[in-house]
Amino acid sequence: MLPHQDVVTEVLSQPDGPQVGALFDFDGTVISGYSVKAFIEEQIRRGQLSPRDLVELLGVMASFGLGGLGFGAMMVLTSQFLRGHHEDAYITFGQELFESHIAKLIYPEARALVRAHMSKGHTVAIISSATPYQVEPAARELGIENVLCTRLQVENGKFTGAVLRPTCFGQGKVTAAESLVEKYDVDLDKSFFYSDSDDDIQLLERVGNPRPLNPNKTLLAIAESRGWPVRRFGSRGRAHVSDFLRSLFVPVSLVGSFLSGMPIWALTGSKRDALNFSVSLFADTASALIGLNLRIQGEHHLWSHRPAVFVFNHQSNVDMVIVARLLRRDITGVGKREIRDIPIVGRIMEAAGVVLIDRKDTASAIEAMTPLVDAMRVEGKSVCLSPEGTRALTPRLAGFKKGAFHLAMQAGVPIVPIVIQNSGDVQPKGDVFYHPGTVEVDVLAPIDTSEWSTSTIDTHVADVRNLYLRTLGQDEAKHIE
Repeated sequence: MLPHQDVVTEVLSQPDGPQVGALFDFDGTVISGYSVKAFIEEQIRRGQLSPRDLVELLGVMASFGLGGLGFGAMMVLTSQFLRGHHEDAYITFGQELFESHIAKLIYPEARALVRAHMSKGHTVAIISSATPYQVEPAARELGIENVLCTRLQVENGKFTGAVLRPTCFGQGKVTAAESLVEKYDVDLDKSFFYSDSDDDIQLLERVGNPRPLNPNKTLLAIAESRGWPVRRFGSRGRAHVSDFLRSLFVPVSLVGSFLSGMPIWALTGSKRDALNFSVSLFADTASALIGLNLRIQGEHHLWSHRPAVFVFNHQSNVDMVIVARLLRRDITGVGKREIRDIPIVGRIMEAAGVVLIDRKDTASAIEAMTPLVDAMRVEGKSVCLSPEGTRALTPRLAGFKKGAFHLAMQAGVPIVPIVIQNSGDVQPKGDVFYHPGTVEVDVLAPIDTSEWSTSTIDTHVADVRNLYLRTLGQDEAKHIE
């Protein structure tokens, strides 16, 4: 079952083909909040806006918000702050800001909608009043080729301070949508437009399937009067007290779970039994605190071949809870050296036999993992680690490192791929809060490594990575680090 099946059911019932448009507003619809806020905050942090510039900029935006300025006039005035700046530098700035701030604001439900429309062959586009520097990095990540937005004039690689007409606001969004009719033969009467604002009422009225998402008060009232279906996404945005408590008590539960295993160790003398008890207790306790539900395909593969090297794609800190809940017992793992510096938690992880490696020093990392071969051969333990090496910024699969594959080959055990579909829904990279949610997990069949050799390892890594890409619904490619 795909993540957010309830959100995408309507889309999947639509006819296939590019004649159906799937048009998305950006701020408040694809992402929580407003990208311009992140841009201004980062420019202040970098010293790119003087106090006087900031006061003037906020004054212009306030005047627009109060109705004293039209959108076009507001854009002309704000674009003056970029006059003479190189566009390339701003493109780079936009990408950096996406990675540090905006990526974690993408609604998982909006991502699922985009993916569902694409699976039907629909013409997907973002139609936004924002600039391409705010929108295009997210569009690239989502695989959306059509970005229709407000564009600034550039001459000789520099901003002139002028704005290209028409701007993509109000009726300008309708004009932008109509360009898709000409280019892709889109039928707007069969198309969808997702928006959070009554500023977009013209385009909402123009399409056959207006779909208010997270609507403001005015749009909500309009939607209710016209019978338009309304959805609200609560997976991103302002943190609640419960989110603070979850984030506080999950690490506390790790400490408590391992302390709870100490009496077993003391009474039986078995560190292994104590660790198994603690891992299982932590998995259940942390899952309950987070509100984490798992839907697992291929669960029998978790137990059919042990010991094994279990590899998982890494999207979130919650993956530690997911893996513990899946594997339960007789496991050890590999983590980054920085974990050692976390008070108490670092000591617990080392005591549990987790090997903490310096990801920047390949030679020392390989040497540090050597004891794991004995842990599998002699002790019968399984090892779990991520071949990506670190959390990915988005659900897109990163390159695979070879350590896990060498480890399985040396120990003579199979590789078992664990494909985590959407743990970033619960806690995306860069977010400190956990959010309740259901994560889809596919456990693939064990892969025999007995015929592998160092001369063929690159092929095996690429083959396993392609298994992940197919399961995640991403384009296959050979990419090895």
